Amino acid sequence: MTIHILSSDVIAQIAAGEVVERPASVVKELIENALDAGADVISVELQEGGKRLIRVSDNGSGIPSEEVELAVRRHATSKLSTIDDLDSLGTLGFRGEALAAIASISRMSLVSRAAGETAGTSIQLEGGHVIHREATGAPQGTVITVENLFFNTPARLKFLKKEATERQAVNALVSRYAMAYPHVRFVLQQGSKEVLHTTGSGELRDVLAEVYGIDAAADMLEVLPLDDAPRREDLPFIEVYGFVGLPSLNRSNRSQITLFVNGRWIQDASLTYAVAQAYHTMLMVGRYPVATVLISLPPEEVDVNVHPTKAQVRFRRADAVFSAVQRTIRRTLVEQAPPTLPRGEVLWGSPEWAARRERLAQITGERMSQLGLSVGDDETPGRYGQQMAPEDASTGEAPPIERKKRILPMLRVIGQVGGTYVVAEGPQGLYLIDQHAAHERILFEQFMAERVAGETVSQELLEAVVIELAPDQMALVESSIDDLQAVGFRVEAFGRNTIRVLAVPELVSQGDPGEALLAALGEIECGEMPTEATAEQKVISRVCKQAAVKAGQILSYDEMEALIRRLEQCQAPKTCPHGRPTMIHISAEELAKQFGRLGAI
Repeated sequence: MTIHILSSDVIAQIAAGEVVERPASVVKELIENALDAGADVISVELQEGGKRLIRVSDNGSGIPSEEVELAVRRHATSKLSTIDDLDSLGTLGFRGEALAAIASISRMSLVSRAAGETAGTSIQLEGGHVIHREATGAPQGTVITVENLFFNTPARLKFLKKEATERQAVNALVSRYAMAYPHVRFVLQQGSKEVLHTTGSGELRDVLAEVYGIDAAADMLEVLPLDDAPRREDLPFIEVYGFVGLPSLNRSNRSQITLFVNGRWIQDASLTYAVAQAYHTMLMVGRYPVATVLISLPPEEVDVNVHPTKAQVRFRRADAVFSAVQRTIRRTLVEQAPPTLPRGEVLWGSPEWAARRERLAQITGERMSQLGLSVGDDETPGRYGQQMAPEDASTGEAPPIERKKRILPMLRVIGQVGGTYVVAEGPQGLYLIDQHAAHERILFEQFMAERVAGETVSQELLEAVVIELAPDQMALVESSIDDLQAVGFRVEAFGRNTIRVLAVPELVSQGDPGEALLAALGEIECGEMPTEATAEQKVISRVCKQAAVKAGQILSYDEMEALIRRLEQCQAPKTCPHGRPTMIHISAEELAKQFGRLGAI
């Protein structure tokens, strides 16, 4: 093919690929234009997740009649004139590509009336070309309707996710901008359902209550700028404010750490890490805070023109911004977070340890039954599943999983270390078994076997549990309802962003139903499982993680024996469902070497 100049239509669609990836991209660009126009009421309406229709209405300054057609042409903008203007940019948009890009891959209509005009102007476009224009009555502001997104780019259309996933992305986006601009009233309509409606009161906590729920908002602390902190003359003025959750309000992934720089939502791994580091020693490993952090600094200190979708920025003094975020949030937590109740430390061999074991012995039988680790009187340590007699069907216990070959050697329980690791002896040396990871694997394979046999057990709740969710979490429930039901959850909508939990998997019936459901949603959302592919298996793995014995939980000798025996029956006993090892093996040779029996180390 010879070198040639692309047509303007092809150029427009290629450029659209940099700006418009999915319906949420369209909503983002139109919301930013509305905010730049000074709107304090913004309404977003979607049909079929945005694939069929997206409508964004605002009461901003509007577009003058003589500039309406110019506004939908490429590189047409009122926000900068020269490259030097980027150093003092005070708007969210600036490239002049968004409307042209959106129009080139959809059927778009625009109605706008500028302040001072007696009538509005309406234009219709198809594939980027104006096909109709007329004067019309309209209130001040702009209404942009985008229909049949990607109708002329079918290759891109087929890469869109299912409707519930696209709705979730839009919910998350609108919620973020509502938090960054609490003085603006945002309304989000998905089909016939209103999923978000903020007051525009200017109070960020009001928006947080709408997005996260009243209870979660009450557990968030206001971050105030460090006005009394000494400032260095060589560093820019950096202001950090917003709200951060108490350590007790945490999630299984970083998705609820929301960052804004000069009113612009950004994704920045370094600043996300700074927020997480502010909670150092306050959160368990693998848990992340809920935080809405707004950063304000001089425009010349940040470059916003480094990413096609403006989702990333570059700081002139990134180290100073990192430090300001970490120090401000840390001081907020130290000064405002209520003290946690002290927990008595139990040392190995102490009287408290012995007393706990004595109490444990009294309830061993009951707890072993709850944990699914029942042991018969005629069973001995190290016996394999194929050596055990079939369990009576009336007990309700799942039959042992058959294995074609032995994976673990015969193990003999010696004891427990730190209430976390089971010590066992085998013919090849010493084994340290992580009791939590091992029980996760046991429950996971039991659950999967029940699923294959169609015997998943669900426990009906005597009283339904009502849970208030964020809009994106509600969309996640709707998109994953089949997977949740398949593993034993039964939920129903109970308001705009509220659900009722009617039943839970039997494995977690002794715990908090709300916590179990949120944990399962977190597993679906973060998608961190390296060994399983389906959302249903992710839910099962999270349910098993919550139901498994925990680190620090002292087990009786019989419980440890039963745990090892059940682990021997598993098809993949060496890792938990999340890929973490269940055991560490120290060979007899290595032990002899460490004790000098094989010569110098």
